[in-house]
Amino acid sequence: MNTSPLLIGCIVFALVFAEDAIFVGFVIPGETAAVVGGVIASRGIFPLWLMIAIVVTAAITGDTVGYEIGKHFGPRVMALKILDKRRAQLQRAEDFLKDKGGLAVFLGRFTAFFRAVMPALAGLSRMPYRRFAFWNFSGGIVWGSLFVTLGFVAGNSYEEVARTVGRGAAAVVAVVAVAILVVWQVRKHKTRKV
Repeated sequence: MNTSPLLIGCIVFALVFAEDAIFVGFVIPGETAAVVGGVIASRGIFPLWLMIAIVVTAAITGDTVGYEIGKHFGPRVMALKILDKRRAQLQRAEDFLKDKGGLAVFLGRFTAFFRAVMPALAGLSRMPYRRFAFWNFSGGIVWGSLFVTLGFVAGNSYEEVARTVGRGAAAVVAVVAVAILVVWQVRKHKTRKV
């Protein structure tokens, strides 16, 4: 079944955008969509530069919407029940923003929970939009370029392994790599809770 490149681009854009604009990052981290976008680019469906542009634009736009939501509806958003189990993480994000200012917007881009809430917190804290925009653009460009390129390299590496050792062996290597990544993420999450 062939899927329209336009549809693929729209899905990747929507997932990355929604993570920051409406907190979908709690369910599907945007970096997953960015990496998958890179893998798709490695298949020749999109030029790499176009997929990077899609992801970067979605990241910057999503953060901007998240900032505006925080600015106009911040107290109501922070009172949402979905955040009840994450109050300690939310407090750490608020403290990080108070301590680092705009740099927290940039660095928050590289942590799933912070990426989902930092734009709204910046808007809620009344960070001047120009300062937010500088760090938002910088973080979106670096983050989007990095994760799409990682997916692109991984997609090409998989093809190289498949040609060298066969598709079955390549699939086993891919499954093992994903399992290691999942175990690492679970341990990292458990360590943070302790």
